[in-house]
Amino acid sequence: MRIAQTELTIDTEPREIREVTREIAGWVTRQDIERGLLTVFIPHTSASLLVQENYSPDVRHDLTQFLARLAPEDPARYRHNDEGPDDMPAHLKSALTQVQLTIPVGAGKIRLGTWQGVFLLEHRASPHRRQLVLTLIGE
Repeated sequence: MRIAQTELTIDTEPREIREVTREIAGWVTRQDIERGLLTVFIPHTSASLLVQENYSPDVRHDLTQFLARLAPEDPARYRHNDEGPDDMPAHLKSALTQVQLTIPVGAGKIRLGTWQGVFLLEHRASPHRRQLVLTLIGE
């Protein structure tokens, strides 16, 4: 059994849903681990992760609109506005999605479905530098 770990740095745009599948898959293939489990963790409270359809850009658009309806940027709704009107809505959106993903690895590659991709969701209204911690356990 082997364990490999790295940290990827991703620069985001405001409210971006950015596919990071290529960066993650590339690292996994370089680890020479044929089968196992990959954990992707984002150590932030205003950004999150999803496995979602990567074929149609309309999915990202609709997801952005849906999350905006669930957690609107209205400072009158929230007590926590320390970093601006997008602060608490960003935390809520992160809470409604995921900060950690587990993805199987087989034949040295991540095993996603045909139309699946891994996405980093930036919930803040300004660009950020986000880290992803990748941990691969297998043989």
